[in-house]
Amino acid sequence: MPGPRDYYQVLGISRSASPDEIKSAHRRLAREHHPDLSQEEGAAERFNEIQTAYDVLSDAEKRKQYDRHGHAGVSGSGAGPGGSPGAGAWQDISPDDFESIFGEAFGGRGRRGGGFSGGGFGGFGGGGGAPGPTKGRDLEHDLEIGFAAAAFGGAESLRLGGPDGTPIELDLKIPAGIKDGATMRVRGKGMPGSGGGPSGDLLLQIRIGRHPWFTRDGLDLEVTVPITVVEATIGAEVPVPLLKGTASLHVPAGVRSGSRMRLRGKGIVDSKDQAGDLYAVLEIVAPLAEEITDEDRDVLRKMGPRLPDPRGETLWAGEVGAD
Repeated sequence: MPGPRDYYQVLGISRSASPDEIKSAHRRLAREHHPDLSQEEGAAERFNEIQTAYDVLSDAEKRKQYDRHGHAGVSGSGAGPGGSPGAGAWQDISPDDFESIFGEAFGGRGRRGGGFSGGGFGGFGGGGGAPGPTKGRDLEHDLEIGFAAAAFGGAESLRLGGPDGTPIELDLKIPAGIKDGATMRVRGKGMPGSGGGPSGDLLLQIRIGRHPWFTRDGLDLEVTVPITVVEATIGAEVPVPLLKGTASLHVPAGVRSGSRMRLRGKGIVDSKDQAGDLYAVLEIVAPLAEEITDEDRDVLRKMGPRLPDPRGETLWAGEVGAD
């Protein structure tokens, strides 16, 4: 029967590893191979081997003896692979180390049915009883949905790879008005629990796709609306696009490019019937040169002297060319 492996190899570290490196390797491997968390065969034996190696290498005197004499120098320091951990492997984890190693895996709240409280751990002391039921770990996944689907809500089909490689097919109901970055929780679709505990949940992070002309802020929408010089000058009623259909916008005479006009209640309506607003940003579009006739030019030239200088109110008016 082969003897125990080199303890440095067990932890995957060099013989010159620092105490911090030893502790870090131990925490990582203990999380990975703990029997309550690992599905691999022989996890308990591997975990005991890791604990025995850590028991020796984390103790300066034991490590010194091990470096000089090998396993013979520390033969009484704990169980070898396949043996019983007794007073060597399991009980050498301090309560602080236990919380550090397993806190992340158990959601930082300990086990159900007697887990850890007050910084210690109940089920693992001394002889220890059978571990209680533990909920499985939650899984996270990004879900990208279309702009309109996020605004109006509806059904969305999703196919994911499950924790054991088996595909998960979900039919989701997206609530109207859901926001980018929101989280949807699908209960029982995470990692399986242990000891009869329930499965974890699937957390879907919502990512909303772009729209060709709308932008969104909460339930409010914004859209750029081009208008002609004539409409901007004398005023007009112009159509404005909505997510469904159009609305009429009154453009007052003399409006400026970049003006932001609000249509109340024409934004997104969420699942609670709260409605956002639609903001129309006006953009004055000058006609192309070939679209202007000589008669049009004559009219504009006659208008010119009567119009105020648009640069007369600027800070740099009158300063150009000044020394």
